[in-house]
Amino acid sequence: MNGSRRVRRLAGRAAQWAGVVLVGLMAGVEKAPAESPASGGALASIRIAGDGRGFETVAGKPFVPFGVNYFRPGQGWAPQLWKNFDAEATRHDFARMKQYGVNCVRVFLTYGSFLPEPGRVPAEALAKFDEFLALAEEAGIYVHPTGPDHWEGMPAWAAEDSIADDAALGALEDFWREFALRYRGRSAIFAYDLRNEPEVKWDTPPMRQKWNRWLERKYASAAELAQAWGAAETGLAFGTIPVPPKEDCAGCPRLVDFQHFREEIADQWTRRQTAAIKSADPEALVTVGLIQWSVPSNIAACWHYSAFRPQRQARLVDFMEVHFYPLAGGHYEYLSEEEEAQNLAYLEGVVREVASCNKPLVIAEFGWYGGGKLSFGDHAPATEEAQAAWCRKLIESTAGLACGWLNWGFYDQPEAGDASQLSGLVKADGTPKAGGREFARLAERYGAAPAPRPALGERPELDWDAATTSAAAGAEYRAEYLEAWRAAR
Repeated sequence: MNGSRRVRRLAGRAAQWAGVVLVGLMAGVEKAPAESPASGGALASIRIAGDGRGFETVAGKPFVPFGVNYFRPGQGWAPQLWKNFDAEATRHDFARMKQYGVNCVRVFLTYGSFLPEPGRVPAEALAKFDEFLALAEEAGIYVHPTGPDHWEGMPAWAAEDSIADDAALGALEDFWREFALRYRGRSAIFAYDLRNEPEVKWDTPPMRQKWNRWLERKYASAAELAQAWGAAETGLAFGTIPVPPKEDCAGCPRLVDFQHFREEIADQWTRRQTAAIKSADPEALVTVGLIQWSVPSNIAACWHYSAFRPQRQARLVDFMEVHFYPLAGGHYEYLSEEEEAQNLAYLEGVVREVASCNKPLVIAEFGWYGGGKLSFGDHAPATEEAQAAWCRKLIESTAGLACGWLNWGFYDQPEAGDASQLSGLVKADGTPKAGGREFARLAERYGAAPAPRPALGERPELDWDAATTSAAAGAEYRAEYLEAWRAAR
């Protein structure tokens, strides 16, 4: 999730732990990850498995990242994890997580703590991460750091356009070189995620400049450009061509070009940061956490497409990640089988598209709400059991396509402005939820080794240029996909 930045994206200090309650409820489900102790000692380094389908330890034992995104209640929204870092609370949280089969935590680094200004990574922030990493290693949990983002405030120098602006991107390269060098060889780090849900902006000064340079490279002259776009040559002059309006124009060459240009901006952003990390630690694994509308089958309009196209990004990273929430047709409320079917088919379509890149795939955010009524909107309340069932079906539906799953949040987060209010495996006070108990069972079932690749049967193919220039094309594709999905069941 992108916190308060997300537009309707997810419609919508823990109390001291009563350990005996959880132990009683979770008897028999404690399970340490392969080659990792329940506490103490070093974790084995993780690499891409020899068959390219998943992950393994350096000794060749399968590893399935099965865990959570980490933030704590009582830290505001978006959570201020590093500004309010509590080492003892974190130690207790890791111990609780182990009871549920968690072997990996994804944690957000922030501009506010780790990169408040270009060229400076505060020693205080690094000391906190040192401690966080040591606590995770002590508990037998791998850490998945996610690159600087807005959670603790966005500095002015990065606010305008942190993806297309070369100065902002250069600061990120410098950050990653320092960070990856500091933690080179620390096997408790599973992988680096460049950023949570990056999206290329539409119209900023850096985008306008680079758009015109891109056009000059592609077209020999303004006349050739005018011919390609089907426009009059008058008024088309390199250096002054505006970006297209944020309006759908099905298949229009100008908009197709602009979406391809945006994808190239995304590629450059990923390529440069990956190279920076690899220059400091060649063995480090790198990925990027794609928002689900990186696959444009369910977007509000052309501008909603993130431009981080999976097939292009796959050439630049070691494995793939995508996030998914049930938003087909709006906010999922568990009200009907039809609503569930639409979301399961939508899920499969997104995950299938990313899995087609033939690299290991982790669903690095998933989940939904349960255990009460959200404080915003007029949404139906949901039981813990409904939440548990949805999460089980998501994992079952994607096993074999994906080889790892990270639930959105360990705790419920009452201060959130979206479904994070009730998306945890446990309540804000640490009370176990049905979803947490189900998660532990799923960790036992799917956490040992990747599942076989499923045979999905006939499915429609997504016309990328059509879907990125017209939301209606994506909707038509989803309808076709739902029909094929039903026929295969």
